[in-house]
Amino acid sequence: MDKKQHIAIFTTASLPWMTGTAVNPLFRAAYLSKDGERKVTLVIPWLSLKEQVLVYPSNITFRSPSEQEIYVRQWLEERAGFASCFSICFYPGRFSRDKRSILAVGDISEIIPNEEADIAVLEEPEHLTWFHHGKRWKVKFRLVVGIIHTNYMEYVKREKSGMQAFLLKYANSWVVNIYCHTVIRLSAATQEYPKSVICNVHGVNPKFLEIGKKKKAQQQNGKQAFTKGAYYIGKMVWSKGYRELLKLLHDHQKELAGLEVDLYGSGEDSDQVQEAAKKLELAVRVHPGRDHSDPLFHDYKVFLNPSTTDVVCTTTAEALAMGKIVVCANHPSNEFFKQFPNCWTYDSSNDFVEATRRALAEEPGQLTDAHRLELSWESATERFLKVTELDQVPTGKLSRSHSKNFMSTSFNMKRNMEDASASMHHVISGFEASRRMFGAIPGSLQPDEEQCKELGLAVCAGKHGSRK
Repeated sequence: MDKKQHIAIFTTASLPWMTGTAVNPLFRAAYLSKDGERKVTLVIPWLSLKEQVLVYPSNITFRSPSEQEIYVRQWLEERAGFASCFSICFYPGRFSRDKRSILAVGDISEIIPNEEADIAVLEEPEHLTWFHHGKRWKVKFRLVVGIIHTNYMEYVKREKSGMQAFLLKYANSWVVNIYCHTVIRLSAATQEYPKSVICNVHGVNPKFLEIGKKKKAQQQNGKQAFTKGAYYIGKMVWSKGYRELLKLLHDHQKELAGLEVDLYGSGEDSDQVQEAAKKLELAVRVHPGRDHSDPLFHDYKVFLNPSTTDVVCTTTAEALAMGKIVVCANHPSNEFFKQFPNCWTYDSSNDFVEATRRALAEEPGQLTDAHRLELSWESATERFLKVTELDQVPTGKLSRSHSKNFMSTSFNMKRNMEDASASMHHVISGFEASRRMFGAIPGSLQPDEEQCKELGLAVCAGKHGSRK
């Protein structure tokens, strides 16, 4: 076997869906494989055509996984500036309308052959393992790293009930403990997990850093780099900060008289956001969503982001990379951004008003090379390798017997309890009735005939498929 580390990155979304779990794992795969020292495989969901139209924007659809792979690679190369050298595999997925997310179908750990199963990175491990029925990740892979992307507790509290949030918290802890050796929390905004560490292992699309460099050059040449005022961009659902922002603007219309704000986004609540904005005396304009790197956004000076549901907000990082002032809540999700002089946090609505007025009156500070580096994917990759200790692991793969002996002598009792817990989850996740009771998509225990054909799975009926 190849002596290089083999890192398989499993994630819950794929381009052209512009969501964090589609974009960030893609960049992670690119930068982990860039130096050629590791073999990297990105494993992403494949949706059948009838579900692609529910998820992907602008009527973009794909007839085959290979067609989607071409799209993904072209998008990445245009932004990263180098050709990717990692593999892409697809697992069967289904779109859950009520959860507004993609869920895995069947045992997706089978996508990686046993002889290549070394290190698995589960982006949103709770999401990937709620309904997992198959080989135990810790048994198949030498090391399983979970990266927590989403503050599920906050969404459930807002949209459903405190009791459901309570149950989800324990369900998440249960499956993550069963299936992950170690857990990375991007910020303290997520729920706590055993064996977890807080570290932002995400970087910024290099395109935004290039925009920031141009803005800095304009500032240094005495030109007015920012000619527009304040804006916000995000998926247009109330939970993404629009409710908080419109309330702040509504409550302080007199203090913010003359303020103009542009809101950009597309989503389920677009019409309601537009109606709420019309009721304000302030000039709050609502526009359809578009790529944050679009030249339309380059000249805005102030990014207003009151959202507290994100774990680490990608658009905040992008705005800082472009040299803008960011006005955001003093919240654990923004802790990483506090090191940047252009990040202005507020604790109260009065603080928000003061920070917004001052930001519009002043010029952003010029981003230093050190700050630009800290935002980059190069630094994010270094942080990932360090926090997982993969930078210290010898290139030769540890044998399974070594790993098992170490585990059995170190924590036998704990391991036995964990094995029993894993067996219980395996049994529960194997029955259609219990799966549906806990929120699985009906018929998602195995891929259907259509997906088997599209993905080239050898067996569909009665058994889990395996790749040809």
